Amino acid sequence: MNAPGEELIRTITWDGVFRGLITLLIGLAIAAVATAITRLYLRARGRVHSSRRVLGRLVFWIIAVLAFSAAMTVVFPSINPVDILGGIGVVSIAAGIAFQTVLGNMFAGIMILARDQFRVGDQVQVGDNAGTITYIYLSSTSIRRFDGQLVVIPNTLMHSGEVIVQTGFETIRARVVIDIATSADLTKAKNTAIAAMDSVECVLHDPAPTAYYHEVGIETVSLELLFWSGSTRLESREATDAVISAVLEAMRREEIPLATTGLESLHVRSSQQQQSQVSARSPENDNKD
Repeated sequence: MNAPGEELIRTITWDGVFRGLITLLIGLAIAAVATAITRLYLRARGRVHSSRRVLGRLVFWIIAVLAFSAAMTVVFPSINPVDILGGIGVVSIAAGIAFQTVLGNMFAGIMILARDQFRVGDQVQVGDNAGTITYIYLSSTSIRRFDGQLVVIPNTLMHSGEVIVQTGFETIRARVVIDIATSADLTKAKNTAIAAMDSVECVLHDPAPTAYYHEVGIETVSLELLFWSGSTRLESREATDAVISAVLEAMRREEIPLATTGLESLHVRSSQQQQSQVSARSPENDNKD
């Protein structure tokens, strides 16, 4: 009685090996064509290079594994394709248990690339890390922080955590709050601030900048300045800087009093008292005595 191994070897023929090799080559050719079509489709959709590369490679390996399985059934006719799929399933389960974190990051990376909610070049904030995405790998995402440091974040956090995409749209709204003294003409102060914001070049006119009073203190009224600018961090910072400078200059020019803190008020009163004491001790007052 022949052993199972000997019977399996006898079923292998050169013709079967040749046909199996042809099957594998055809499968690899189909995988290459499918990869090229996938990358062209993603390019037409505006996807970046990293997305096209990772998804294209994924398509290639899926088809390549199927082609290899088909070639094995041709070379070994006694092997049932269902057995091969079952073996792949067992190996997949074992790999999933052993590499749960790695596979979780990989599947999260596939979902990130498929959903395309943020891309390479977008400015994002993930937790305490804010910066520009430099690369999206299958298991992690690289972010260059605004201070120049490189941060590598697992894709499970990028997929399941909160990601603020600052450049998700072309424009964003910025906010600046200034405190105005209650003795000021509030209508004039608001109109002056809006006109000053409207004169800033890097502030968008559509939507137009606006201002609202939203909080009242003992001797102060808080004026909230709202304006739109470009979505990048630099554009937002430049617009905020220009708005603050323009509004404060306009307030000084129109002689609109800004609020002072309690320490400043105390300092002013103390200075006035000192001036009064000095004038009371002046030589003129001594001569009058």
